Amino acid sequence: MSEGAVRYERDGVVGRITFDRPAARNAMTWTMYDELARACEKIAADSEVRVAVLRGAGGKAFVAGTDIGQFRDFKSGEDGVDYERRVAKYLAAVEELPVPSLAVVEGWAIGGGLAIAAACDLRVATPGSRFGVPIARTLGNCLSIANYACLAAELGLARTKRMLLLAEMLAAEELLAAGFLAFVVAVLVCLARAPRQNRTVGSMWLVLASLLVAVVFGLMLASLFGWGIALPNQAAHSLHPGWSLLGWTGLLVTGMGFELVPMLQMTAQYPKPMARYMGALLLALLALWSAALWIDEGRWGEVAVGCAVATAAAYALFAVVTVVLQQRRRRRLADVTLDFWRVGMLSLFGASLAWGIRVAWPGAWAGASPESMDILIGVLAMFGFAGSVISGMLYKIMPFLAWFHLQSMCGPGVLAPNMKKILPDARQRLQFRSQVLALALLCAAALWPGLFVYPAALALAATAVLLEMNLLAVVRAYRDGRARAASQSAPRDSC
Repeated sequence: MSEGAVRYERDGVVGRITFDRPAARNAMTWTMYDELARACEKIAADSEVRVAVLRGAGGKAFVAGTDIGQFRDFKSGEDGVDYERRVAKYLAAVEELPVPSLAVVEGWAIGGGLAIAAACDLRVATPGSRFGVPIARTLGNCLSIANYACLAAELGLARTKRMLLLAEMLAAEELLAAGFLAFVVAVLVCLARAPRQNRTVGSMWLVLASLLVAVVFGLMLASLFGWGIALPNQAAHSLHPGWSLLGWTGLLVTGMGFELVPMLQMTAQYPKPMARYMGALLLALLALWSAALWIDEGRWGEVAVGCAVATAAAYALFAVVTVVLQQRRRRRLADVTLDFWRVGMLSLFGASLAWGIRVAWPGAWAGASPESMDILIGVLAMFGFAGSVISGMLYKIMPFLAWFHLQSMCGPGVLAPNMKKILPDARQRLQFRSQVLALALLCAAALWPGLFVYPAALALAATAVLLEMNLLAVVRAYRDGRARAASQSAPRDSC
């Protein structure tokens, strides 16, 4: 069989390393290990490379470990120790790359392949990819202490033990959950270390709790659809979207809105009881709603319906109060980010009203199927509410951060470009109009899919492209300003 190859090419600022031995699932030979080291040397010596991407050829495997044919000449245990020492040198070359490294896993990442992926800074994988170190049922050899430590740090000690002692192959979805939980731990630490346990920090605790619950129910559904594992309770079908939209998404927007709307949009403060108690009330309603659905195996009894209607009413109230405050704001200048918030609040009110009616009077929608109404409510909640508010906040935060950092680079008496120059209003308003059009077509597609589904899809793609172009424009403006500031030799009017 071919010795295989590790191919390196530079694509712009991306250094691409490809493990090319698809007939053997890209199992590594000594030749390939040497070529991997040389590829890493090329990346380290090339100042133009900004990121390294490692992937396997053929689409069926990243790297299926070291080819066991390489072990035929081993005579003693010392040969195995030398092998681990040699592999550690190659892994160090990946770990010590001076640029971020990304492992793109399609299929199997086994043994040495998993070690290479773990040595990278980031990993992405296709659904169905498998990760493992099955030495307990193959060669029976050991790994180096460094490899053990790396796997335990990246995957967690419990998963590492399962892989090594039971020769388990872990699915990409489980490792995704492992990465997510690492993120959650980091957020918990940051919140615990917050110097003041104020209202914003309290809101973030509620958001994090809701996010954890949503992920638990999401993993249940992933197990059902991915591996056919029966749900412990049919209520999970309703609880996952409920905690995702009404829980962490809704609580995040409301919690931050209580602080950011008065601060950035120059409105009066929200009513104190609303700002203080609404998050806790919503979390309590969601918990009671969940318990009622769980007890009744997903059937909507009176308690579940009552909690759902109360939750919908609370979000509708937040939308109405926000719009009223914005209408009475002290600063009356036109602001496209304010328009995004208005669309978001109108969508939240519409989704809340529709959902409350949907659960309280299931047959109230004449001429529309329950599935169509569910899709309409989802469109209003996800794209109309969350999507609009997020876009509005991006247009406030990104130009401000670019201006703030550029101003810190400028010399005394020198001004950075103002935020309107970094991202002109005309570009923002064009994307806003495209988003409103996409929202209208998506709502129509929910009710009349035969007529509107393709126009809605095109409009959705167009508004996403315009949003991306605007965000890239901010990045370019920041880079240009940074370059001017770096090359500035004497004070000027602007940088």
